[in-house]
Amino acid sequence: MNTKPTVFNTELQNLVYTTLDKLEIPFERVDTDEAISMDDCVLINQKMNMKMVKTLFLCNRQQTEFYLFITTAHKSFKSKEFSKALNISRISFTPAELLQEKLGTKIGAATIFSVLLDVKNEIQVVIDEEVISEDFYGCSDGTTTGYMKISTKLIINNFLNYAMHIPTIIQIQ
Repeated sequence: MNTKPTVFNTELQNLVYTTLDKLEIPFERVDTDEAISMDDCVLINQKMNMKMVKTLFLCNRQQTEFYLFITTAHKSFKSKEFSKALNISRISFTPAELLQEKLGTKIGAATIFSVLLDVKNEIQVVIDEEVISEDFYGCSDGTTTGYMKISTKLIINNFLNYAMHIPTIIQIQ
């Protein structure tokens, strides 16, 4: 489908489609059974002819610095490598309650669109350069049952600029 849902499951999901409409960013979307892991997304990738990104919400030990890290599905996350690329102290996964508070999502629904809720600009967006090389960006619409395919260039150049979150691009093995 290339139209927004008729009913929104979360405030963030509504904000996602309102913003895409405002920015005139076209998308394709699919509604699914709940998909939480990258393994759950294999059929979505096939259906939409794209590769879903892996979106991780990370923080420092004090839970005062936050990172939304977008990488490819096939790469395993290595905290040491991520920290070294950004020249920061070691980080870990943000607890579920902070995921809900800061991103407006539950586990499995982390999405680039959550930066729309980050009006204090507390979350640093970090993108694996391999994601940038893809024509299409596949991600959650803020739920675990709605997934989208959007031009990667439009996400990087239009959406993130609008959301005032300029990404840091890193190279991860």
